[in-house]
Amino acid sequence: PMYSGQMTGDAAYESEPELEDDSYVDASQPSAPAAKVNIVPTKANSSEAKLQAIARSRWNYKIHILYVRHEHKECLDLIEQVLSEFNGMCEYPIYVKALIKRQQGRIQESLQLFQAATALNPHNVANLKQVGRSLYLLGKHKAAVDVYDEAQRVSTTEDWEIWHNKGLCHMYLKQYDASMECFRSANDVQRHDTTYRQMGKVFTLQERYQEAIDVYLEALEFSPDNPELLTTVGLLYLRMGENYRAFEYLNNSLSVDPRDEKTILATGSIIQDHNDMDGALIKYRVAAVKTPNSAQLWNNVGMCFFGKRKYIASIACLKRALYLDPFEWIIAYNLGLVHLTTGQCASAFHFFSSSINLKPDFAAAYMYLAVTLARLDDFENARAAYDRAAEIDGGADFTIRLNYAITLHNGGDVERSREQFAEFESAWLAADEESRAADPDVETQAETLRRALGV
Repeated sequence: PMYSGQMTGDAAYESEPELEDDSYVDASQPSAPAAKVNIVPTKANSSEAKLQAIARSRWNYKIHILYVRHEHKECLDLIEQVLSEFNGMCEYPIYVKALIKRQQGRIQESLQLFQAATALNPHNVANLKQVGRSLYLLGKHKAAVDVYDEAQRVSTTEDWEIWHNKGLCHMYLKQYDASMECFRSANDVQRHDTTYRQMGKVFTLQERYQEAIDVYLEALEFSPDNPELLTTVGLLYLRMGENYRAFEYLNNSLSVDPRDEKTILATGSIIQDHNDMDGALIKYRVAAVKTPNSAQLWNNVGMCFFGKRKYIASIACLKRALYLDPFEWIIAYNLGLVHLTTGQCASAFHFFSSSINLKPDFAAAYMYLAVTLARLDDFENARAAYDRAAEIDGGADFTIRLNYAITLHNGGDVERSREQFAEFESAWLAADEESRAADPDVETQAETLRRALGV
């Protein structure tokens, strides 16, 4: 996700625009009529109240100027001076002080200050929205929803920001239907790219990828040159296996922002999938300038070198990726592949084991672990690994059955090898043409084993 917010303390708030200063209503101008009182104020009392309100607000312009200039130290000094003079009964200085504290990462302190501002003027919707936002940043999403409900009750108009922020809170509470309802209401008030992105994110979290794409395509009608939306659509098509359409949207994104590292990385991975390693490396070289510490980037670069049979360079890149993200299972898996290819079976065993510990439901990792164990002459554990791979896969991957049959034949268990070879042939016949053509070596090995088994 990209961000359009300007305050560093609000990084967790993602891309919601800053509306703090523009939406603020001064305490001296309440947004709701004053409550009826029993005592009729005299002319003198009324004049005195006006003078006090003017005195309290006379420094507001200076506080605002210092805040927007990011001269926070001078701003806080002036705020403390004003609050001391009027015994803390000034709404706007408290409000700005809370904003500064939040930018400094002191979210709990900012929440208390916003609550104090709300106590001084409970009819100011801006104060309630900031209380809700602070609760959201603290992860108290249910409490934030309650505050936003109160803000909607007080507000005299439909507010896009309130609906949008309520949707975010419901999303993190995994109340996806309520979240979508809020985002749709926000778009009914005013359409924003950020609301469309969050709607797409909700569908993606539910693995409803086509609906997510439909939302992003609607957003692109509103903002056709938004590179982030174009990239997100491309990545979703890539996830759905539609590489051609993914490449189209990613290229459109690059035409708008040719140096976006996420888009370059995705485009490079598609090129790499089509075995154009040199073309992919050119893309990755551009991305490396902006994100030199991206584990995904170095993983892909390492596998490009693996495809070019430059194994030392491949291992160096993959180990750098593993250093940057030691808990990424696919990096450990790829390191296992490279070490297995170079005949370093002990190292391959180590990396395949690490990959399985991080992602225990990936069948291919068990299969290659079994190949490694077989090369280390540990046939008993190799058979156990193959059984686990076959259990996870369910018989869809014919290479598991073929490798299992080869290992059993090499271990002297010819009868079970014939059984696994029969399973392989069934899976092979059920596979599509593209899967069969992916690795020409499979047919060669199958024919060799067929002659050895005499079937």
